Amino acid sequence: MLVYGAKGLTARSQARGLLALAVREVWGLSPLPEIARGPHGKPFFPEREDLHFNLSHSGDLALCALDAAPVGGDIQLVKQWRPSLPRRVCSGGELAWLEGQPELWPAFTLLWALKEARAKESGQGLTQSIRDIQVPFPEEGPVLFDGLWFQTWSGPGWAAAVCGHSKPPEKIFEKVLDIPTV
Repeated sequence: MLVYGAKGLTARSQARGLLALAVREVWGLSPLPEIARGPHGKPFFPEREDLHFNLSHSGDLALCALDAAPVGGDIQLVKQWRPSLPRRVCSGGELAWLEGQPELWPAFTLLWALKEARAKESGQGLTQSIRDIQVPFPEEGPVLFDGLWFQTWSGPGWAAAVCGHSKPPEKIFEKVLDIPTV
């Protein structure tokens, strides 16, 4: 698994530019292959079903995960969510973990990104209650949980996670995009 990231996006469409760059660098494919969507919205390359990817963006940030097996990734800006949201989307164990964290919203955002990444990896999306999506608690380094690998990253004002069958990298390959808005 490889994970690419970019910041400074000025338009949502630029996230696809990160995918095109990653696919060209990793798999030597240019132009970007045709993209289709599965029944629950997961993107895939219909002409190259042996290559898997996932793309996420939030604000001016984008994250792209590539692998030879299903993969999911999510990036989120940290914000103050509605106070009732953690109780609606977290299990009892997750709520207890959140209560022990020094800052609620960065910890919640990491947990949310993990749940989104797992939902994206499966291709099911959020078709079940997000409370029922089980993920490991965020920690340093790759974590093997329930037969899948998870990795989280965070920085000032953002949190990201990936989920897949291959061990994720310790770091995101940060790229500078010089891509016009489309």
